[in-house]
Amino acid sequence: MSFSGKATFTAGSTLPEIAEDVSDLVAIASPTETPLLDALGDPHRSAHSTVHEWLEDALVPNSDTVDSVTDATHIVVDNVARFRVGDQIRVEGQTELILVTAVNSGTSELTVVRAYGGSSAGSVNADDVIRNLGNAALEGDDASAARFTSRSRKTNYTQIFSVTVEVSGSELAVRQIGVRDELDYSKAQRTRELIRDLESSVLNGVAPAANPQGSSTVRRTMRGIIASLATNIFEPGAGGFPAGSDLSEEQLNTALRTIWSNSNGGMDLIVVGGPEKRAINEFVASNRRFTSQTDTFRDMVSVYESDFGVCRVVLCRSVPAGTVLLLDSSRIDVLPLAGRSFHYKPLANVGDREGGQVIGEYTLELRNENAHGMIRGLGA
Repeated sequence: MSFSGKATFTAGSTLPEIAEDVSDLVAIASPTETPLLDALGDPHRSAHSTVHEWLEDALVPNSDTVDSVTDATHIVVDNVARFRVGDQIRVEGQTELILVTAVNSGTSELTVVRAYGGSSAGSVNADDVIRNLGNAALEGDDASAARFTSRSRKTNYTQIFSVTVEVSGSELAVRQIGVRDELDYSKAQRTRELIRDLESSVLNGVAPAANPQGSSTVRRTMRGIIASLATNIFEPGAGGFPAGSDLSEEQLNTALRTIWSNSNGGMDLIVVGGPEKRAINEFVASNRRFTSQTDTFRDMVSVYESDFGVCRVVLCRSVPAGTVLLLDSSRIDVLPLAGRSFHYKPLANVGDREGGQVIGEYTLELRNENAHGMIRGLGA
């Protein structure tokens, strides 16, 4: 048979060529959304070292816990340095005012006047929380001893996210269905995967126990949000936190109130997985009303407004089961190392192919961990 220049399905066939009926659309069902990163937004600055540090400070606390009661006028506290002569204090939940008349730093003991100012006498017991209402100085008195707090340096580490892209020369040359350039398509797909992995690491990552700065044998990993939280961790039925296997509004409000009491944070994000999001939606189930004209059923709470903050409810696949994160987004940044945000880096060709790396290096800066909180252990 003579050469015709045509390509046919069957060599020598006299039938015309048949075009395949394939849509120019590549359907992808894998999850690619990153709701937490979208809620946090892009940072306004970059990290400039693989060991990223920032400073935190705090005011002198105005509350403490009673260790023991020596007698009617002597109270031993956990942190005596928080008190001065002239302080008015009150046991939380009571109306009695107490005046501090002497502070013994050696024994952590306060000498006090009970029922100060004609207030009604109450009781003081071990483990009671006492609040300092304010100090009254004497007119013309000498200056009291200076009080100060020390700034603390916090640290996290950058983590390298990398994947290799490689396409053969033949694959680049052939006509693809739904894809104009196979190399560009692969770059886009691998970048989506790395951003997805970045969000998961921001939530769940931990730093190595030894050599967290990394080495030729130790991979450098960032410490995520969950691993960074230590102060406000709530578990159902523990420490007076309401019991219950499913998230309840009472549990959520208790956690929000406790965080509000311990910090000046403005919580604005509630980050949850699927079961906890459904539990939040059920908060308003008893108040839903529908009429015969209602043709759309809405069963979703996207913003939860309480006395302690207006919080956007973010549904995120990377949150562990049974966990609710209560975050102040103004104190969280996901920072790229300067010049190392996600980009494509071509590699030298050593054969009939083209390839490179999609690479990026990021860290998490979670400031004032006591301004955030976590409920865990739900659904047990």
